Order: sequence, then C-alpha cells, then structure tokens
Amino acid sequence: MNVTAPFRRTRYLAAAALLLSLPACAGKGSEDAVAGSKAAAAGITLVKPGKLTVCTHGPYKPFLFRDGTKSIGFDVDLLNLVAEDLDLEQEVVNVEWIQVTSGAGFAAGKCDMGMGAMTITKERQAAIGITDPYMDATQVLLTTKASEIRSLADLRGKKIGVNADSTGEKYAKANAEKFGYTVIRFADLALGENNIKSGRVDALVNDNGVLYPFAAENPELAVVAEFDTGEKYGFAARKNDPSGTKLVERFNALLKRAKSDGSYAETYRKWFGVDPK
Repeated sequence: MNVTAPFRRTRYLAAAALLLSLPACAGKGSEDAVAGSKAAAAGITLVKPGKLTVCTHGPYKPFLFRDGTKSIGFDVDLLNLVAEDLDLEQEVVNVEWIQVTSGAGFAAGKCDMGMGAMTITKERQAAIGITDPYMDATQVLLTTKASEIRSLADLRGKKIGVNADSTGEKYAKANAEKFGYTVIRFADLALGENNIKSGRVDALVNDNGVLYPFAAENPELAVVAEFDTGEKYGFAARKNDPSGTKLVERFNALLKRAKSDGSYAETYRKWFGVDPK
C-alpha cells in the first residue's frame, strides 16, 4: 500500500483551490486600477478608488435628495458630468454643512468635492476651492397663505426658520434687530419645512430654488417675498491642492460644454420645470 498517495492528493487539491482563488483577487485589484486610471492620468488622487466622493448635507430638494437608496437631484446630475468624464461612480456622503463650507471635510479626507446649492462667498472662497457659478439664486420668504405676513416687517414678535450655517441664516440674522423677530436654526431643510407646516415657526427664509417647489407641493403655503441677494452657486473642492484644483477646472470645462450643447438646459428643465434664465 502506498501511504504517500493520499498526502499527494491533498496537496494537489489545495494547490488547485489556491490557483482558482487568485483570479478573483487579481480581478478586484484590476477593476480598481482601471476605474481610477483616467483620474490618475489626469493627476487626480481620489479619496476612494473608482469613486468621486461628494460631501453634502441633505436633503435639499430638488438639488439633492434620496430616492430609496439612491441620491438624485440637480446637483447630483451636474457632478455626474465629472464622474462620468473620469469613468467614476459618484458616491454621496452626508456630513455637517460647515464641513463642506469650511474645508474640514476635505482636510479630513472625507470627500473629493462638495455640493448642496452652495452660495459662493468671499469667506468660503478663502477656505475652499470653488467652481465657476452654475446657477443664480436669491433668498425668499415662505409662510402660510392664511397668515397676514407679506414681508419681514410683518414678523415682529414672531419666529422665522433658517438652515444652520446658510446664507439664508446670515440674511435673516442681519435683519432680526430691525424687524424684531426671532431666528430659529434648523439642521436641515426638511426640519424647517416640517416646522412651517406644523406652525412652530411663522415663516422660513431660504433659497428660491427649494422654497418655490416646496410651496407648489403644499398649496397651503406661499412664497410672499423675494430679497435681491444676488447669489450664485458653485461646487466645492479642496483649496491649494493639485487634485482639488484639477477637479474644479474639469467641472468648469464640462459646464461650459453642457451649456453650449444644450444638456445643461435639459437638466435644468428636468428638475425645475422651466428653462434657465
């Protein structure tokens, strides 16, 4: 009887199993390498291989919100211009809004870009890289149709809701002493919307791009005033960083192309139902 035969058979089967497992491991590495190859060739280092990781603070419908497990919206579609151009998948990460506008999220390695209908300001330009403007905006006042509120002057002794760390909060606070109202901060848009509907605040100040669609979906509410704040939106990236700078430049070029070929207008109509001005 040959006692070594079972041992040889066992070694053969183990070796075969190892060989069969190697292509799967190599395949995953190859996929990551291929997915990031175009970005690498462009001199862009990503937070995650094969992903354009985007920080935001949502929901902020129709710019960004969830449809099941998927992030959708106007901002999402526009940053997909960059993701698709680099053969990447966009991955949206929810953080505190101040982490986007201060640059802390980029410094911590949480994201490659930032989105969320972000108004371009001097303070933000000092802290983060920002793309060319992709949309104009202004602040508006939302209240119930049953109320007699038609302006900030009608809010004396009342409560006005704002998004924390937003330009709407800045505008409302700048006028609070003059008109005698109390500013109530909310962590996100959805909380503010719920509180105006429940009557816990008397009005909201926020961007026209979110409050007009919200009023259209809720017939008991109305936008009663616009404030000429002359705002423009941009996307964020890490400042004074080669990858961040290249992502900003790439978006700027893609936005220019999208405006010339009509695809920007098509995306705008998809989310706002009207042509861009």
